[in-house]
Amino acid sequence: MLLSHGGEPLRTAAPVARWTVEQVLALAPDDASRKAGSKLGSAGPWSGGGCDGSGAVWGQCKGSGSKPYVTVIDITGPAYKCSCPSRKFPCKHALGLLLVWASGESALPAGEVPDWAGEWLADRRRRSVEQAEKRAGTDGAPSAGPAAPEAARRRAERRAERITGGAQELEERLADLLRGGLAAADQPGYGLWEETAARMVDAQAPGLAARVRELGSIPSSGPGWPARLLEECALLHLLDSAWLGIDRLPEPLAATVRTRVGLTAPAESPPVRDRWLVLAQYDTPDGKIVARRIWLYGRETGRTALLLSFGAAGRSPGLALPVGVTIDAEITPHPGSGRLRVELGRQFGVPSPAGTPPPGGTAAEAIGGYGDALREDPWLDAWPVTLRDVMPVPSGDGWQLVDAAGDAALPVAPAALSRSGLWKLVALSGGSPVTVFGECGHRGFEPFAAWSTGSDDDSGAGGGTGAGAGGGTEGEVGGGTEGEVGADFGDGAGGGTEAGTAAAAGTRGFAAAAARSDTGSGRAGAASGIVPLI
Repeated sequence: MLLSHGGEPLRTAAPVARWTVEQVLALAPDDASRKAGSKLGSAGPWSGGGCDGSGAVWGQCKGSGSKPYVTVIDITGPAYKCSCPSRKFPCKHALGLLLVWASGESALPAGEVPDWAGEWLADRRRRSVEQAEKRAGTDGAPSAGPAAPEAARRRAERRAERITGGAQELEERLADLLRGGLAAADQPGYGLWEETAARMVDAQAPGLAARVRELGSIPSSGPGWPARLLEECALLHLLDSAWLGIDRLPEPLAATVRTRVGLTAPAESPPVRDRWLVLAQYDTPDGKIVARRIWLYGRETGRTALLLSFGAAGRSPGLALPVGVTIDAEITPHPGSGRLRVELGRQFGVPSPAGTPPPGGTAAEAIGGYGDALREDPWLDAWPVTLRDVMPVPSGDGWQLVDAAGDAALPVAPAALSRSGLWKLVALSGGSPVTVFGECGHRGFEPFAAWSTGSDDDSGAGGGTGAGAGGGTEGEVGGGTEGEVGADFGDGAGGGTEAGTAAAAGTRGFAAAAARSDTGSGRAGAASGIVPLI
């Protein structure tokens, strides 16, 4: 197993700050790797190990064969090398070695890098510098020749024609669906939707194909599915219409439409250097691939950014950053969709421990931020926000995040109710206000990370609703969405918090149970600041 990720090496005499156990386990590609790596997280299986001030960690792990597995890690990437045959990144040996390193200095003492580890480290760092110099040297360089842009233009035109044909066909199928009535939409079964999605793939419109597949899952999603299906059909019709009339749209909105149908533009904006706090990392299945999302927050710019990477079936995405560390790096934004998505560029130095959380806002400000973002991207499911001074409170069959002042609340999204992260949040709170980062959308709020009240003394109050959507892109697609945001939350968005606030004291009982049943979470986990919830 071998993985490298670019970054500028920087040797330092001071030791690299050690990560927490939760930060290490957050790098695991799946639950099986997390469990297997935990078994190797003690000093017993390891020999010949050590670390140095440049971010190198190495060790030899006893396996079933006669020779031990040799594992080397460069914390500055992070990047990993192991002699095992695993195709997962990081493998269980790399996770185990990181856990040993995180446990303290006695397990892996500081020392000189051995030759078998130094060769890979030197080669990797040399290639990182060469790649950074190559990127810097090609910025603004002329194209290979007049034929290159002309050929690219013709390819783009042919693809646009195919997408237009696919969008027109999809409009006809949506019209047929509405003519036949939504109540009978579940009778043909999932095959009809899959066939329609395949047609969109043939039209080179993967964004349209993904939305069609989502339509196919709605009829079996439980009571009220016809209303949800109608909403999604309306959004899909809106996207089709936007593509077919894209020449009439303002350029920022047109860029968003191109992104939504599947035409991802390259990241060509000027790079932005900052100290980026890693807020969350999680994987989601996306057809036959796995998509990894990593949320960052810029300390100086106040910007929230999203890193996307993908892995083929059976393989985890290559990019992995430990939650809670801060990296000094450059990012390059992509156009469209609120300019949230970025590409990671050069890294400077080694990751440092987490500091204070981003400035947070109230639940009402979070809804307002999502509404502003919908003006730029009407198909946006959720928007990154940080909530300050909120408490998790049970409400009926679910939970709410209630402002400490008791004047507003956000329902926790259904997808988060079954995760253990919810109980970590309850245990961390213990009935007291906490700061929570997550995504606010029409389904509610999904919590991804939290800080106890003592972790954010200097974070300040204020606008903190994520990446600041920017004002009102105009046009026929974006109109009339802002006023509808609050309605999706029902009573939980603004009313009914008086009873919820009174119930806050009762959450201490839930917190105690959660703390007993989830070791490593709750107040003990808060000692390092950030507590990952996903």
